[in-house]
Order: sequence, then structure tokens, then C-alpha cells
Amino acid sequence: MVSKDHIKEETRYYQVAEVLFSVTTDAHDFELMTNYEPFVAVGGSYSKTVFQLTVVEGEGIAFTEELRQDDEGQVIVCGKTDSGCPVFQFIWAGETAGWLVCEKDYSKASLIVTGNYRKLALDNALMILFALATAGHGVALFHSSTVTYDNKAYMFLGVSGTGKSTHSSLWLKYIDGTELLNDDNPVVRVKGDDVTVYGSPWSGKTPCYRNKSNQLGGIVLLSQAPYNKIHRLSGIHAYVALVPSISGKRWDQRIADGLHDTENALAMQVPVWHLECLPDEAAAQLCHQTIVR
Repeated sequence: MVSKDHIKEETRYYQVAEVLFSVTTDAHDFELMTNYEPFVAVGGSYSKTVFQLTVVEGEGIAFTEELRQDDEGQVIVCGKTDSGCPVFQFIWAGETAGWLVCEKDYSKASLIVTGNYRKLALDNALMILFALATAGHGVALFHSSTVTYDNKAYMFLGVSGTGKSTHSSLWLKYIDGTELLNDDNPVVRVKGDDVTVYGSPWSGKTPCYRNKSNQLGGIVLLSQAPYNKIHRLSGIHAYVALVPSISGKRWDQRIADGLHDTENALAMQVPVWHLECLPDEAAAQLCHQTIVR
């Protein structure tokens, strides 16, 4: 772990999808974290946190790069220190926002911030810790737009630009009783035969931070087409449709195995569909009539 020149003293506890975690920093950073306020832990024991994040001021840290992800100018560099501690460097518009240095089991981590883009660094650090610390516990952080209808949740998946948010907005506009649960990063939790979707503090460009949950009624993989057509996926096809939308460090065998168990359970227990579609009302109506039964 990194040397802590100055540790912020205030600690707050949050709970997302029944996962308890803590953040230690100062009031200025908590002012940036308004999206976490609906998830402040109330009552109960704070001794069983799944992970703990401490924010520190400091300089960069030396590490060996393993993988680099570039998403529209937002770069995350993954690597490890000489002692084997996982490191994630967050770069925005060519400038480093911070370095996340984790213990090997992701139960504790330090976020070294440089002063700029602190909000970006905090959100990325907490999303990564959440996804990695919960792998193997039947929990998956999805990249999805998710709506609720008749007390069930429906998740729309697809690569960036496919139209996940657009399809959700079509349900909201044309299908009475639809509500938005999360527009970018909902959490799915599998407990035996029960599969539940939870809102989260991470919702992309749409400020939808709802501390609510619903039974998962179906998952829809979207792809753009000059027509509207939907069909059910099964077996390996359902499994393959899920994998690209679930966050995780898949070159880490322990994490990959944990995610595989969750993905396999989802593919077997939850209806998965493929919708080839236009961005129109007819696509939403077809999807709704097919998957809501």
C-alpha cells in the first residue's frame, strides 16, 4: 500500500445492493458525492464493510502497466506495484485525476488525488472497488440502462452508442407505468433462485441515483437495425450476451471465476433476449409485449 502523508479523518458508510463500504476523506470531497447520499447506511453494524477507501493527497506511484482502457478520452490504466498490489490510474483529457492502490483482496484501498478531477477519481475508484471486491459473491455491476414495470426490472444491454438510454426513454414515453431505475450502472445480485436489480450511485450522464430494488424480469441485448425483431437467447448465447456488460478484472483468475458463476446463474435463471431495432415506439412496444409476461 502507499505511504499516507495525510489521511482525512471523517468516515462515512454507504450501502449499495446490500454491500456495505466506507469512504474516509474530508467534507470537501463529500460535497462532491451527492449521488451517494441516497445510499448512506442507516443503523446496523459498521464492522463488516466489504471494502474501505481512504483518500490521500500525494504524488504518483510507480507500477507496471497490464492493461489500458480508453473510453472517449477517459483512460484507465491497470497494473500492479512491485509487491503485487493492484493499481488503477485515472486519466481525463490527458491529465491524471488519481491513482487507486488496492490490497490484493480489494478489501482496502487508497486513492491518491492530485487536486483536479477529484469527482471523476472518486467515482471511478468506488466503482472499481465495488466490482472487484464483490466478485464471487453473486454480485455484478452492469453497464446497462434499466427500467421498472409492474414491480419488475428490465435491463437493456449493448455496446456504447447502441441506444440503451434511448430505448429506456421510449419505454418511459410510450409504456405507462414505466420508471427509470438506473441509466448506466445498476447492480444485480443473485441469491439462490432470487435475482434482484438495485439502483446505484453511478448512472452515467443521467442523474438517476435511486436506492431501490426490483426482481429482474428480463435482459435485452440491443443492436441497431433497419427493422424491429426480437428473439430469445438460450444457453451459451445468453451467457455470451451478458459478459461484455459486466465490470471485472477478467485476467485475475479469482475474479474471473467469481464472475463466471454469477453470469452462468443469470444465463440459466433470467430470460435473455436479442432485440434488433430502430429507435422508435414500435421497437419499445414489441420489446414490452414480448418480454413482459
